[in-house]
Amino acid sequence: METEDSSERLAKLEQRVAVIERNARRLRAQYEREVVVRKETFADKLRPKIGRFDHYRPRLLRHPEGYEASANEFSPTIVIVTPSFNQHQFIKATIDSVLAQNYPALRYHVQDAASTDGTVALLKTYDGKLSWSSVSDHGQAHGLNVGFRSFGGDGDIMAYLNSDDVLMPGALTYVAKAFADNPGVDVVYGHRICIDEDGMEIGRWILPQHDPVAIKWFDFIPQETMFWRRRVWQEVGEFDESFRYALDWDFILRAHSKGMKFKRLPRFLACFRVHDAQKSTDIFDVGQRESGRLRKIHVGFDPDAKAITRAIAPYLRRHVLYHRLYKLKILRY
Repeated sequence: METEDSSERLAKLEQRVAVIERNARRLRAQYEREVVVRKETFADKLRPKIGRFDHYRPRLLRHPEGYEASANEFSPTIVIVTPSFNQHQFIKATIDSVLAQNYPALRYHVQDAASTDGTVALLKTYDGKLSWSSVSDHGQAHGLNVGFRSFGGDGDIMAYLNSDDVLMPGALTYVAKAFADNPGVDVVYGHRICIDEDGMEIGRWILPQHDPVAIKWFDFIPQETMFWRRRVWQEVGEFDESFRYALDWDFILRAHSKGMKFKRLPRFLACFRVHDAQKSTDIFDVGQRESGRLRKIHVGFDPDAKAITRAIAPYLRRHVLYHRLYKLKILRY
């Protein structure tokens, strides 16, 4: 029997360590969720859920009957871009959630930033079902702009879905009909479901109606659920490539400043995946700086945490009310 060289042994050892580390993170996260659940008080139930992702222990993701309705006469062209970099672990679920919509007028593109983790090999298996490119970029905003440019101005409705998030069944048909029924609305979004690394549900954000004042202080719009008309892109312009974290909030605020009308739809449109790769202190610090930059532009100054809390308090109170009514099954989505 041939003896393994040192590099092969090292590679196998690193793989085992990676598996152990991942299992340890899952066990720790499960323990932390169970502690939160056991200690939750009545007062906790009345606190906002926006900004929190682990609301309860992991459970199977379920959706109401009727979410899988097939496309009908409302079939404007929808273009979706998925930016990706080394997300092989999650991107298949993302792609499958888009293709499973069976939307007749879908144009879907994956803009990969030269991944080295097997993503490219996976994308090749989807040839003929979507378009894709794998080249280095200068950040997410740049990758998105390149992806949307590949459509050459085509598409009535636009959106982007990150490579670790997933669409809920029937989302595209529902969005297309919502735009058809509301010709004066430019941007729509829906409620958010939070899922973990394994696709298990761990929380839900129930959002009140859109608040054009609160959005200037805090970005409460779940990006993965947001869709906009082509005219928004033409009027507002591409994503600002100077942003690494708040690119979608900047786009939202620029659309607001142009007078675009937003509407929150009464539906769970997509799932936001929570995993360790998102918990980067560096990116968090970047986000704080970019958020301050946007508030200076749209609020007039960079407020402290207390001022932000006071400004968004009415919106959060409405959110808590909506959430409780949903939990009591008075509101159904």
